[in-house]
Amino acid sequence: MPRYVRVNTLKTSTNEIITYFKRQDYTYLGKARRIEELSELGQKKGKKFLQDLHVPDLLAFPPDTDFHKDALYLAGHLILQDKASCLPALLLSPPVGSFVIDACAAPGNKTSHIAAILQNKGRVFAFDLDTKRVSTMSTLLLRAGVTCQELANQDFLTVRLDDPKYQKVSHILVDPSCSGSGMPDLMRVHTDASSGPEQEKRLQALSGFQCRAVSHALSFPSVQRVVYSTCSIHQQENEDVVMKSLEQNPDFRLVNALPSWPLRGLNTFPESSYCLRASLSDTFTNGFFIAVFERKSNQNESSTQTTVEKNCHSAAQTKDDLKVSQAGDERQNGPVVVDSGNCIKKKTRKRKKKRKTELQ
Repeated sequence: MPRYVRVNTLKTSTNEIITYFKRQDYTYLGKARRIEELSELGQKKGKKFLQDLHVPDLLAFPPDTDFHKDALYLAGHLILQDKASCLPALLLSPPVGSFVIDACAAPGNKTSHIAAILQNKGRVFAFDLDTKRVSTMSTLLLRAGVTCQELANQDFLTVRLDDPKYQKVSHILVDPSCSGSGMPDLMRVHTDASSGPEQEKRLQALSGFQCRAVSHALSFPSVQRVVYSTCSIHQQENEDVVMKSLEQNPDFRLVNALPSWPLRGLNTFPESSYCLRASLSDTFTNGFFIAVFERKSNQNESSTQTTVEKNCHSAAQTKDDLKVSQAGDERQNGPVVVDSGNCIKKKTRKRKKKRKTELQ
């Protein structure tokens, strides 16, 4: 697996970092055109690096490259972050100035990535229940130059949906606790290799918590997009959570995330291929899973049309009553344009025509 380095665009630019490494006698091989080029880095001798083909601000170096003493890393210009871990913020893609929640934020790499996408404008509410991890996150974000954050040592599930502070939140990243079975850790791999009642019980408990976290995120009044991610390889924590979340939240649908990505979700439910999976063997990253939920934009179209038809059908009501009806529709479904004048005029013209016929 290559050594991935994310350029912190809050402090520098990708072009500046590429120039910096060239001056350090690295050979720049350009932007990768095939995912296989990333694995080939380890087979080439010398100091070389590539720009990633999926994540614009990500550079890939040979596996044994060490940046822990590099001046730009120590200054927060470079973030050592696996490629798969960069995908959630990239796919969340909040517009500059948005209000965003990072539900299970520590240690903060994804939070800093969100802040970079926001250009430090708007607000990132970052939650984590572990006090020490929140402290670590605070230090990381300070070094990265993040200023739009608001940290909370709090369980995301206890956040009130009616809290005025979060009424403008439009994007939420949910990367909750998981089995970590996608991480290249020999001890963890050995643990996950064992099966039985204890393992199944643990996965069921994790899956239940993950479902609650996703459903809570989808319940925020103004949320438009939610990204769910894990570093797990287990179906119980990935596709099963997504399927249950869609069943419980019919106002949302899956987005076909990053169609060029080679590894998709397991075929366990319709549109499961819209999800992403990552693995060392297929994508040259840690094991990972990502799903992108988006609020259905046309969910109120039918009700809006029905309201318009009703208003035209009952145009004989007084103008004051009609105005009240329109105001109610606007609060619920957005502005509804009803030409009440035309409806009334049509009936008036019919009456005049009828009278004219009678006179003739």
